[in-house]
Amino acid sequence: MGFEQYHEPANELSQQTRTFARIIASLNEECEAINWYEQRISVEQDEEAKRIMQHAQEEEFLHFSMDLELLLRRHPKWRVAAQSILFKSGDIIANAERGEDAEEKM
Repeated sequence: MGFEQYHEPANELSQQTRTFARIIASLNEECEAINWYEQRISVEQDEEAKRIMQHAQEEEFLHFSMDLELLLRRHPKWRVAAQSILFKSGDIIANAERGEDAEEKM
């Protein structure tokens, strides 16, 4: 198993930072799996096979969400930024700018 997620010597990183790197790697892997399923689903002509792939992709959505939630719980500024944008109607950029203001107040 490689350790490409580290940009600094692993033995100098705290356990907390190494866990963070692992969850980030997992989040990336879930994104990649979601993308692969999206591509496969878009070209699959067998409806039964397509439903199975859609079900598998939905599992990846859950895995991605669990990884993201853990990161947001452990990084309060990231959570504030996300809360300003996620699940909000309106202009995404305007919401992001409000999130930057909220982050600065922390």
